[in-house]
Amino acid sequence: MNAVKKAGAAKRAPKNCPAEISPARKVSFNVLLAVERGHSHSDDLLRGKAVNALSAADRNLATALTLGVLRWQILLNHQIHLLLARPNAKLDPEVLIALRLGAFQLLRMDRIPARAAIDESVELAKQAGHRFASAMVNAVLRKLAKAKQVLKEHDPEGHSTEEMEAHPAWMVTRWINFYGLEAAQSICRHNQIQPALTVRIASPAVEAELSAVGVVLESGELLTDARAVISGDVIATEAFREGRVRLQDEGSQLVAELASRASKNPNEKVNRILDACAAPGGKTLILAERNPQSHLVACESSAPRLEQMRKRLVHLGDRVECRLADTTALTEDAAFDLALADVPCSGTGTLGRNPEIRHRLRVEDLARQAERQRTILTAAVRAVCPGGHIVYSTCSLEPEENEQVVAAMLAASPFARLLPLADRIEALCKEGILTPEGTERLRGSLTPEGCLRLLPGAFHTDGFFIALLERMA
Repeated sequence: MNAVKKAGAAKRAPKNCPAEISPARKVSFNVLLAVERGHSHSDDLLRGKAVNALSAADRNLATALTLGVLRWQILLNHQIHLLLARPNAKLDPEVLIALRLGAFQLLRMDRIPARAAIDESVELAKQAGHRFASAMVNAVLRKLAKAKQVLKEHDPEGHSTEEMEAHPAWMVTRWINFYGLEAAQSICRHNQIQPALTVRIASPAVEAELSAVGVVLESGELLTDARAVISGDVIATEAFREGRVRLQDEGSQLVAELASRASKNPNEKVNRILDACAAPGGKTLILAERNPQSHLVACESSAPRLEQMRKRLVHLGDRVECRLADTTALTEDAAFDLALADVPCSGTGTLGRNPEIRHRLRVEDLARQAERQRTILTAAVRAVCPGGHIVYSTCSLEPEENEQVVAAMLAASPFARLLPLADRIEALCKEGILTPEGTERLRGSLTPEGCLRLLPGAFHTDGFFIALLERMA
């Protein structure tokens, strides 16, 4: 009997031997910690070496964990602190991340076993140097696991305000004031769901090619060249590697399509195009495809982003000049027929894709963004020749960055006027670029001034604002 006991004991790991942590949870923990410390952004880190080294299944789990925690962080923090012995206690970042990871899996991921979520979160805290705090992590997560059923019973059909509570209160209040309660609720729901993967295909033959290798696509919501990926790994395909299918949000594609047809006269020749804030180059590619006779100048103020864009556009040869330049410092006057100013912004239209924006953005940041946006738009207007067109766009939901920027620029400049986008939308429909259903929906999304606003939730896209201007003299 003693020999049997000794043999069994030999098979068990020593008490001080670290428990195994799954690669996905370990990578997610490190990404979230880097974001918490302000070292980088999740979208960059999730494309990094550590994530790419994972298996496909672990890569998907790491992404789901990371973005899920960031989406629900405000609510997770509240639920965690309610269960602390001292609810106002300030926790070390490593402990807080371990708690958030465990809480998210327990409360939001039904397929994750509670034991795995709890045990690996405890071990993450230990291996991060917080052995004494690991007992607290274990206790809090076990309480959350018991409370999960109570939470479900409290709201059995999911009719809750949790999606709104997962956003900063100041953001939600603004959206209610600007767009109404129903639209604000829809925006918040959209932001809490992983966005659909949308691609642009070069031709119908590409869709057949992808289908043959197990990639299932669905027609786009607005554009005939857009597709939603339903299943399959499109990134692993030869079509993706060769650029015949590209990842790009459908709203982003629409911005470039409208810019490509900015002139009311479809026969008007566009010789020179300025893409004022071009990286990563997705809109530049569409501009080049729709205007094969044109020369494009693609500006980017970040050297690393410029280099990445240059590699992406290399197949276009001399047709595109990738220029390291801050658009606000451009000296060209009346040098271009068309300019696209897709300006840097707060990104509140992309919270579903970039959830940590909600944690670092402050309302006072909007005025700073708007000042730079006005300067870029003014430079873009100056850069086009009389009769030339400028498309101004943001992925922001905030009027300070949208209507108010356009209005302020027009008030300060006698050389530009705002044009309604309705005619351009109809033209894209006639050319077969917009679907009839998409055209009808876009008609209903025009502002009183004739600009276009895509609200997340109303569309399965990122949020966008698009305005069309013409230089007068």
